[in-house]
Amino acid sequence: MSAAWEVFVVFLRLGLTSFGGPVAHLGYFREAFVAQRRWLSEHAYADIVALCQFLPGPASSQVGMVVGLSRAGYLGALAAWIGFTLPSAVALILFALGLSRYGNLIPAGALHGLKVAAVGVVAQAVWGMARSLCPDAPRITLMALAAVAVSLVPSPACQLGVMVVAGLIGARRFRSSDAVPHEPLSVPVGHGLALLCLVAFAVLLVGLPFAARASGNHAVALFDAFYRAGALVFGGGHVVLPLLQAAVVPPGWVDNDTFLAGYGAAQAVPGPLFTFAAFLGAAGTLAPNGWSGGALCVVAIFAPSFLLVFGALPFWERLRRHGATRAALAGVNAAVVGLLLAALYHPVWTSAVLAPADFALALLALVALAVWRVPPWAVVLACALAGWGLQAAGIA
Repeated sequence: MSAAWEVFVVFLRLGLTSFGGPVAHLGYFREAFVAQRRWLSEHAYADIVALCQFLPGPASSQVGMVVGLSRAGYLGALAAWIGFTLPSAVALILFALGLSRYGNLIPAGALHGLKVAAVGVVAQAVWGMARSLCPDAPRITLMALAAVAVSLVPSPACQLGVMVVAGLIGARRFRSSDAVPHEPLSVPVGHGLALLCLVAFAVLLVGLPFAARASGNHAVALFDAFYRAGALVFGGGHVVLPLLQAAVVPPGWVDNDTFLAGYGAAQAVPGPLFTFAAFLGAAGTLAPNGWSGGALCVVAIFAPSFLLVFGALPFWERLRRHGATRAALAGVNAAVVGLLLAALYHPVWTSAVLAPADFALALLALVALAVWRVPPWAVVLACALAGWGLQAAGIA
């Protein structure tokens, strides 16, 4: 229990301070679990990120689940998810219940400062991972080509294709002696339970629409809509928004103005964007709504992630042991750095660095993180205050 509590406390702190979207979250996670606490090596962490990039759903939350699972078993996975998800889910439910007037107390400059902080976080992650995972010319080239491809064709399908191609190149180009030695992860999930989870994932995906129509129960229909959103979206984050809008606006569960207001609020809170489901469940016109509706929708949208992580991880761990797989992973990990590099430019840089003052603040944030070793939460707070100050001074 003490290990699970430790996982919960660490992820709760991340859930309160991790602004900037899924790419920034991976940067925060790397700093917390690789650089600071050394729960994972750089290569083990990159392998986890690669697996979660292949799975549908919110990649950063799934990485958190795997970290919690490897650290403290099943309770650790649950603790990681609750800690990381709870702050933003509660904030968005409160917003849906009519407390939006408090949002006006947060200056726009402070919110912009939080975006600038994400630039420093992601830049540090890209630099640190590139030094470890791209040590030679072929892998640097693979990283650059992956960044170019994803920048020119910014779609989840392209990201998935880039990683597949990088794995094939790695398997042929990098000898097993060039690849990193296998570093086992602590995976308490047995193969029997893994298969059961994969079967449950498929049964729910196929069966829930029939159950919703047969029962006529709104709670079942809600669970079905949000489960499908979590199960069918690659790339996570903003990619899930069109699916959610199509699920809740046309049937009249949430009107479009409310949907857009909640989306705006979701940009101002830390943690995973998938907690937007909490707002939609709480703001619904039909029962269950409020706290129960918000909780139901959050559980539904994240349920596929649990089933897929538990179902895939044991087989992933077995694959990682083979020399050919490790060689392929050397290519995939280089591509992961390229994906992060592309994301550093868009959307992180393009949405945050709009003026010379923004560039200066982002540079200071990077130096504070990489050179002065200031804790990420302190950098986030300082950037928010600096953004507020720059706005008040008329500089930004």
